[in-house]
Amino acid sequence: SMQNETSVTEFILLGLSSNPALQLCLFGIFCVFYSSTLMGNALVFVLICLDYRLHSPMYFFLCHLSILDICYASNNVPHMLRNLLGQGRTISFAGCGTQMHLYLIFALTECVLLAVMSYDRYMAICDPLRYALIMNQRVCLTLAAVSWAFRFLFGTLQASLALHLPFCGPCEVDYYFCEILAVLKLACTNTTANKVLIFSVCVCFLLFPLALILISYLHILATILRIRSVAGWHRKFSTCSSHLTVVGLFYGNAIFMYMWPGSGNSSVREKVLSLFYSLVSPSLNPLIYSLRNKLVKEALLKFQRRK
Repeated sequence: SMQNETSVTEFILLGLSSNPALQLCLFGIFCVFYSSTLMGNALVFVLICLDYRLHSPMYFFLCHLSILDICYASNNVPHMLRNLLGQGRTISFAGCGTQMHLYLIFALTECVLLAVMSYDRYMAICDPLRYALIMNQRVCLTLAAVSWAFRFLFGTLQASLALHLPFCGPCEVDYYFCEILAVLKLACTNTTANKVLIFSVCVCFLLFPLALILISYLHILATILRIRSVAGWHRKFSTCSSHLTVVGLFYGNAIFMYMWPGSGNSSVREKVLSLFYSLVSPSLNPLIYSLRNKLVKEALLKFQRRK
């Protein structure tokens, strides 16, 4: 056992399927989603930078969300595409640790960033007179920096504790990337403490931010219901609906994966949900915001005319 523990230098990612025909089909589908993720989020980032009308707190945080989605997908998808082509089923111990570390950082950051965006919508709708005063540039930069810094701390802690466990061969990860629960199953020791820590972090960075989001939108709903104009209703709801859609997609999948009873079994259902969570959702985010946001659509038309 000790010999196996010291000889583990790489992991084998079993991926989604061993059927060559299905792998080729999935490769084509995932390439389309990954390309749309890169192009869509990059386009949103460029539009926000170029159009002065989008230089507001709401679009500042949306810009960070676009950067986050690009990093999030790029951490897992390229290696998965190599796996589907049969060229990269193995990953080094250091590479696996890096992938796990970055995945945790990006996921935890997005949890808090979505909560910050809901607070921005709360201030804009419920207290518009003080919105510009409270959500100034300094506050926005501080909230964005805190979102990244604290998530880096907790992501690093979880990844370090997982990688310091003793592993025994054969180290076959029943997943398409180094997901932390799938890697913990390969440890030669009791991992209860690690799983308790993961659950605790989920409570802090999934349930608590989600509760803040729900409270913010309850206040927003109460404010909107006091508006007598139908046009005012439509304008306020259209501003919030895109963010609520993204919140539902992200938090719903995340809670099911890490807090639902029986999570971490690497079942086909969990792999599909994880795929939706790390590939499909980042590709849909720019589509949701651009199609449901008048200023973004106008900025896109202006950019096309300039080109």
